[in-house]
Amino acid sequence: MDMDLKGKTALVTGGVRGVGRGIVLTLARAGMNVTTCYRQESEAVETLRRELKETGGRHHVVRADLSDPGEVESLLDRCAEHAGSLDLVVNNAGVISHVPYAELPLDEWNRVVATNLTAPFLVIRHALPLLGEGASVVNIGSKAAEVGIPMRAHYTATKSALVGLTRSLAKELGPKGIRVNVLALGVIETEAMEAMPEEQRSAMRERYEAKTALGRLGTPEEVGSAVLFLAGPASRYVTGATVHVDGGIT
Repeated sequence: MDMDLKGKTALVTGGVRGVGRGIVLTLARAGMNVTTCYRQESEAVETLRRELKETGGRHHVVRADLSDPGEVESLLDRCAEHAGSLDLVVNNAGVISHVPYAELPLDEWNRVVATNLTAPFLVIRHALPLLGEGASVVNIGSKAAEVGIPMRAHYTATKSALVGLTRSLAKELGPKGIRVNVLALGVIETEAMEAMPEEQRSAMRERYEAKTALGRLGTPEEVGSAVLFLAGPASRYVTGATVHVDGGIT
């Protein structure tokens, strides 16, 4: 299906690895010009740059620590310089840790909140002058927001808050023709899982495949396809929604 996205512009935060990388490459292959960011230099940064160059289009892979409000502002300034406007913003960058609630340090709470919730707030706010009628904002959430997960209270709290932010902004920005939605992800198979020891990886895959209606884990490219839908005209009457990309996990 023609998504009518060729030549459109997108910002995807945290797009060098995992789900974010899948989103970036999916959008680029659909003809969008994509800006993405990373926090630390790595081989993944260079391989993404090469893949985007081979794909064609005007793409930018820039360094930005989204836990720093000043760097968020600078990132959006660069988007304005590169493209002048944005048709799509995807808030994908996020962090996670596993800490018993009774032992959760305030510093760790603040770190997770800064990246998973405050950064999307700032990204959207600074992007507003670049977003026109028909633009789309997609926040990457998690099924964890609905079910809760032990030792991830801080992470789950940010993903739950992201749903509330999405619904409120959908109503506030709707009169301007800007749509805001959230994708609630299930278990997505990324290179982080591939880096696990074989026994741990196999046990994790078996556990979650058994909980999932489709009997398998998701891929970053499948998340990218959902973002494509929410970016294009086929979803022009979809806003304030939580779209589950979880394979029917229970």
